[in-house]
This record gives sequence, structure tokens and C-alpha cells, in this order.
Amino acid sequence: MAMERWRSFHKTARIRGKRHAIKAEGSSKRWPRFASNLRVSPVAGLMSDTIHTLSTTGLTPKRQIQSWVDGLTSLCGHFDVDPLEASSLEGRIDYTSVSRLKLCQIEVSQHRIAHTLARAKANEHPYIKIHFQTYGVSYFEQEGRHIELNPGDIIAYDVSCPHLIVSPAFTRHDVVIVPKALLRDRGFPSQRMPACKLSAKTGTGRIAHDFVHATFDEAAKLSANSAVGVADSLIDLLLLPLREADTMFDRVGPEAMYVRAQFFIREHLRDPDLCIDQISAELGCSKRYLHMLFSERGTTVSDYIWQARLQNCRQELEAHAGKTITDVAFSWGFSSSSHFSRVFRKYFGVVPSSIHKAQQGAVATDEN
Repeated sequence: MAMERWRSFHKTARIRGKRHAIKAEGSSKRWPRFASNLRVSPVAGLMSDTIHTLSTTGLTPKRQIQSWVDGLTSLCGHFDVDPLEASSLEGRIDYTSVSRLKLCQIEVSQHRIAHTLARAKANEHPYIKIHFQTYGVSYFEQEGRHIELNPGDIIAYDVSCPHLIVSPAFTRHDVVIVPKALLRDRGFPSQRMPACKLSAKTGTGRIAHDFVHATFDEAAKLSANSAVGVADSLIDLLLLPLREADTMFDRVGPEAMYVRAQFFIREHLRDPDLCIDQISAELGCSKRYLHMLFSERGTTVSDYIWQARLQNCRQELEAHAGKTITDVAFSWGFSSSSHFSRVFRKYFGVVPSSIHKAQQGAVATDEN
């Protein structure tokens, strides 16, 4: 019955598409057009540069649809939008960024969105979207899979791959948009991830959804440094139900050992004595086995440690202008400021002082 309803709505969408659907246009001036079409306002009581509200209320039907297209495009990719049989599209998005994550709370009237093959350019939108359905029913299709989403369901999918979502009536959902690179850093195979349906009603899915809500509610109060830590914790929580559902993930196999090694390294990056001997002793495996695990993924244990430290140092330099470069470097396990500057320049192509000065200048400008 559910599949028959989905096919019926899909057929209706194709028929109505010729009259209603509006496609995303050129991207070079997308945001200015989006800002002029859509009503944008800060959520009351919160920092205006942290939580934003995008609403189609008060716009003409044609501008409503185009504005919704532009809004989705600015967040996660190019979409065609069709309001099905409705004469208008009533929608609202509250969104924020927490470090490199995007969090959205979305409510919208009946509609269909499609990320088509023509718009799916390789590596253009390297994100995984975690979608929590909170009200209404939606029908999702990707690579031949058809999934019905009811309140309490989660779907995780690759935004860059062609997909279709039909919502025949009003829906609400919470969304976390995660760069694939952050999942790869944690050993999760996200390069070509098939759509995965999960539950937010119990277990790790419910815990993850509760944390998403808490993160969104408190985002405006987080310092830049705190936001990085909260984002890391949120990613780790979101991965729990994904890994439970991933049949490739064997807790006693090499993939699990690699993930455990990564987790231990991230937890001890600030320890200047962190080394492969310490890691192998903690995990109960040989150093040779660890070397093999990292070599198979195109890196070494040592390189992984230094790159993770460098990435954290850069984030802290960009977020905290009050600290000296030496303080930042030493806090992340470096013991020589000259060595830190050399490897930083080799890895990022710029010296750390240029980032530090740019951040100090930005702070001074804001204060003036």
C-alpha cells in the first residue's frame, strides 16, 4: 500500500512538473538572489549571526518556489522543486553551523524535491545528510531503493548522488549535514554510502537525535572552541546508529581496529609522548598490524597523528586570536615552535603567523 501511494505521488509529480517545477539557475549570484527573495531574520533571543530563519511567507507563489530552491542549494546542493498540486509552497528553515556541521529544522507544505543526474556533478557536494522525520510522511528514492519515512525514522544518505523526496502533505524534519571528510577521518566508509534507514525512537538513534536538539538550542551560546568539541561529539554520536546498521562494520575485524586506533589517537593528541608503542599497548595489537592498517589507507600512524594535530592547531588559531602560536602548538603535542611552523607550512601551504595575524585583524575590525 505504501509503495502504491509513493508511485502515485511520483507519477503526479512528473505530470505536474511541467507546470510547477522551478529549477536552480546559475550559481555565481545565487545567494544575493536568495537573500532578496526570501524573508531572512534572526531567531528572537539568539545571536543573529548564529541562528537564521528562512521563510517563504508573504512571497508570491513563483518566488516561494525559487526561494526554496535557492535556500536548499545554499545549504547542500542543486534541486528541482515541485509543489505538486498546491498553488504555493509554504516553508521555513531554521539553520545554524556548529564548526563544520550544518544543523537545520525544516517545515514545509506538500512538495517534491529532486537532485537529478544532470545536477549530480562528481564531488561537488561531498556531504552525508542525516534526516530525522518528526512530522508527516515522506517517500525517498535513491539508486532504485524506495524508503517510506514516518515520524521517528532516520535516513542517512549521500547528498551528491541523485535522489528524490516526495512529501504529499505538510512535514517537519531535523537535518544534520556532515562533510564526508569528517566521517572518513573516523574510519566510516562514506565515499559511496548507500541510503540507510534507522530509528530515532530508541537506543543510539534516540540519543543522537536528543543531542542534535540540544546542540541546536545551545548553538548561539557556544564559543568557537566549544563548537569544535560539540561538533566532534555529535559526529561520534551520529556514527553509533550508522555503525550498528553497517553490515561491513565488524567489531573484531580490521575496520573496527582502525576506528579504535583513530579514536584513541584523537583522545590523546595533546600528549606529546603519544606514539605507536602506546597505541598498540592500549589496543592489544602489534605495531606491525597497526602499520598495516594505516598503510592500507594511504598513510602512516605518525602522519595521521601529526596531521590531526595540525588540523586542530589551525582551527584554534582561526578561532582564538588571544593565544600565541607557541601556546597553541604546545597545547596540541608539539614540543618545538620552529618544527611546528615548518610542518604547518608544508601541510597547509601558509605559515601559521599569517592565519594568526588575519584572525587578530578580523577581531580588531569587529571591535571597531
